Amino acid sequence: MIPKQMLDAINEQINAELYSAYMYLSMASYFEEKNFQGFAHWMEVQAHEEVEHAMKFYKYVNDRGERVILKPIEGPPTEWESPLAAFQAAYQHEQKVTSLINNLVKISRELDDYATEAMLDWFVTEQVEEEANASEIVEKLSMIRDNSNGMLMMDRTLGQRGEH
Repeated sequence: MIPKQMLDAINEQINAELYSAYMYLSMASYFEEKNFQGFAHWMEVQAHEEVEHAMKFYKYVNDRGERVILKPIEGPPTEWESPLAAFQAAYQHEQKVTSLINNLVKISRELDDYATEAMLDWFVTEQVEEEANASEIVEKLSMIRDNSNGMLMMDRTLGQRGEH
């Protein structure tokens, strides 16, 4: 049994993870329109990853004999000033998700919910990777700026991202 406060927080996290998927799909669509297929591919893979994260929480709640309560998902932004701005938004979003995960760990500790805390260890580690990946792309795009050759090379590189 998951304590009610923890269950409510996990249900909110499921919503946040699904919102993340929406946001990354919106970014993929933005990049598709700009003919940056590699950028779009990277965002599509990221969207799939976010759905997987939501499903990890979903399965955990069900495995503990509780019920997931899904809430409406807010619509994400649809426009960014540039590829750099989109990835800066992605990086900021991952930092926000990290704070949400950290808050879940805090709640689990306050409630002596050791099973949930153990499950959350995976997410804590995952968020380090998520932030590092987004940050690296932001740094590279900051170096490239408006260099069209650099943007095309980056597009090609991001298009090679495999499934997680």
